[in-house]
Amino acid sequence: MNRQQLIQNVQRYFDEGRFATDLRRRVAWRTESDTGKVPPELRAYLTDEMVPWLTPLGFACEVLDNPSPQGGPFLVARRVEDPALPTVLTYGHGDVVNGQDTQWREGLSPWELTIEGERWYGRGTADNKGQHTVSLAALAHTIEARGGRLGYNVTLLMEMGEEAGSPGLGVFCQQHRDALKADLFVASDGPRVNAGHPTLFLGSRGAINFSLAVRSRDKAYHSGNWGGVLANPATVLTHALATLVDAKGRILVKGLLPPAVPDKLRTALQDVVIGTGADDPALTPGWGEPGLTPAEQLVGWNTLELLALGAGNAQRPINAIPAQAVAHCQLRFVVGTDWQNVQATLREHLDAHGFNQVEITMGMHCGATRLDLHNPWVDWTMASLQASAGQPATLLPNLAGSLPNDIFADQLGLPTLWVPHSYPACAQHAPNEHLLAPVAREGLAVMAGLFWDLGEPQGTPWTEGRTARQEATA
Repeated sequence: MNRQQLIQNVQRYFDEGRFATDLRRRVAWRTESDTGKVPPELRAYLTDEMVPWLTPLGFACEVLDNPSPQGGPFLVARRVEDPALPTVLTYGHGDVVNGQDTQWREGLSPWELTIEGERWYGRGTADNKGQHTVSLAALAHTIEARGGRLGYNVTLLMEMGEEAGSPGLGVFCQQHRDALKADLFVASDGPRVNAGHPTLFLGSRGAINFSLAVRSRDKAYHSGNWGGVLANPATVLTHALATLVDAKGRILVKGLLPPAVPDKLRTALQDVVIGTGADDPALTPGWGEPGLTPAEQLVGWNTLELLALGAGNAQRPINAIPAQAVAHCQLRFVVGTDWQNVQATLREHLDAHGFNQVEITMGMHCGATRLDLHNPWVDWTMASLQASAGQPATLLPNLAGSLPNDIFADQLGLPTLWVPHSYPACAQHAPNEHLLAPVAREGLAVMAGLFWDLGEPQGTPWTEGRTARQEATA
């Protein structure tokens, strides 16, 4: 079988409904990981769904406990043709965010795959069950097309806590460093830039969640009897927030800003258009850092977002000065940001502006990553995607969102390639999450072509990839 026949074969798998059958079965697993609990379905998804599917493909599978009690188990599946051959590490997560069952449109359920035209609804269809079903099905068809020998080894790491912040992932990867040793990382998560074009991204923005709180007293007091002589914590907190980010979304704290957008990054983003999809929200003119294009704002700059603000009872306000106020915030940041000193930067800034009563509590965090745009894998992968899709792919130096890519890029020292099979308006994490059928079908083609090309003896930059890994881990 040749490359084109492989692509036709994997798309026949989609057209004949076999992809839908696999995805329907996986969506039915209620693998919620962000509820504060570790339900038994997280392990069952690995032992009862993934292991029986991978074992006939020649994978030796182990389901291993998470070193963190807050996280679900991990699956490490290894397919070794020859220890002397290079190894691809791939990744997916079988957990999903909470179903939000009652908020889905009538006729839809988060735990049932419902197909309505090009939209395939169900929790995890976009994030990440649909995406790892695309990638692993493409790999399975490539193994068959190659007569059972890829010409390289494959290790799959699947976690069950990504939607809970990937607790324990870093420690687990350190503990199992030898089993996860590889020369290249290839995985699928996140959205394309738009539905119509395959996308390659090389890393992600980092994220730090933190909360700011003002606790003025132990109870509320009548606003008529005490208003004007008691400090209102909500008033204090909103003014503190106004010193961090202005009314146009521009960050005002120098220590929270990145370096200037590099010229080569600007060049890579010059043709990337944001917000052109039918379901995309309208961009807000003049919002964020001035002088940047929307693509540069999302990919090359930092944003400070207020995620939730609380004081009193917004649903049923009463005539009382609240006792306390809290703001839950998030910094999304790019490579080059001094992110490890964010708490100290916030403390110094707030104190300097007279807000020493504002308490800071740090939350979830992950680092920012971006593979060097000159890495030989970048042009090679872009060429592979174009050959399979029949159209140029979009190169995104890093995803605007965040993934635990720092563990693969920095801790394991791998060149990281992400080929997503979702799109920005997929409603991931929200009611009515869905996968677009044309994106999934094309995704099967580009992933099959990529896995095929990795086994070609000529033109694959394995040597350069191995050298990069060795230098990163030296």
